[in-house]
This record gives sequence, C-alpha cells and structure tokens, in this order.
Amino acid sequence: MQPPYSIAPTYYLAYKILNSLFLGLSLGTVFKIYTPLEPIVFSIGGIALAVATMILASQYYRILHIDYFYRISLFVECAILVVVILFLVFSINEHTAMAIYIGYQVTFIFGSYLLRCETLLLPDTKMLTKLDLAKQTGYLAGLAVSYLFYKVLTDFYDISDSNEQIYTMHFLLLVTQVLVISSLFLAFKPNHDEIDRSSRFRKPLA
Repeated sequence: MQPPYSIAPTYYLAYKILNSLFLGLSLGTVFKIYTPLEPIVFSIGGIALAVATMILASQYYRILHIDYFYRISLFVECAILVVVILFLVFSINEHTAMAIYIGYQVTFIFGSYLLRCETLLLPDTKMLTKLDLAKQTGYLAGLAVSYLFYKVLTDFYDISDSNEQIYTMHFLLLVTQVLVISSLFLAFKPNHDEIDRSSRFRKPLA
C-alpha cells in the first residue's frame, strides 16, 4: 500500500536548516524567560518529560509511519509558534514562563520519535550526511545572527535591557517559525500529486 505522503528532499533540508536556525536564535532567550521559575519546576518537568517519552516509545510500533511523522512534526512546529506568540502577547512573567516551559517540554517529548523517523525515512547515507550538515549550519547561523542582533540593539539602538532585547528577538523568531512551518508543508507531498516515482522516500516505515 502506498504511503499518503512522500518527502521532497530539497524542501526537507530547507525545513531542517530553518528549524535549526530557530534553535540557534532562541537559545539565549529561554534562560532569561525561565528566570522566574523555581528550581523544583525543572525537576518535576524533567521527570514528566522522561515518563512521557517512555510512554511514546512504547507506541512506536503504531506510529512509526510517515503520516504520523508529518502530523507530529506539524504539531510540534505549531506548538512552538503558539509559544512565541504567547510571549509576544504577555511578555516575561511567572505565568508566561511556566506556560512557555510546558510548551517546550511538550515538544521535547517527541524529539526521540522524530529522530527515529528521520533515520528510517532517509536511509541513504549521503542524504543523512546532508541532513546533519544542514542542521549544524542552521544552528551556527542562528547563533551568529542572534549575536549580531543583540549587538545591533545595544550599539545602534541603545537597547541594553535584556528583557526588551529578548522581546524584540521574538519578532524575528515569529518570522522564522512561520518560514519553518511553510517549509514543512512543502517538504511533505501528498502522493496524489505529481512527484518523482523514483524517490526512495516513498517507502512506509511499517
């Protein structure tokens, strides 16, 4: 039986670059956002994350399919978009920090699952090499852009308050995340569309 989706390798690489770019851009923001939270929150959150990941792993035999891979990837990216919008609406406070922490923890639950699917869906070693290079390229670019962004805010716009800097950064994160979701839509092609019949990425995981 033919799977419902096929992966377009070029767009998928673009998706991973943008996804890692977002990670690099956002890395410095979460430490500040989480400041209002008590240390016990991270302990409880870590336990909940581990348990939820174990439960998800027990269902791999059901969900290691390309359609679930697409839906869960889309859910994760949309959840991150909601987190970014949430911060822009309510800024930094204890309740926002907790909501954002929970939002990110929910997305982390699916991290191992998404990596497993990538390995199974992209069995070609050259493609896997390109994928890992794309991830690191996007991540490094995100770190570099975030450094320049904060430098420009400080030196040219005289914005030295860290809360204001992080709030401004979230507008860039919002644009980046919209591009991430757009590239994800392009990366998964419905099989009723005209696609390359020789692609190795058609094969279902089950």
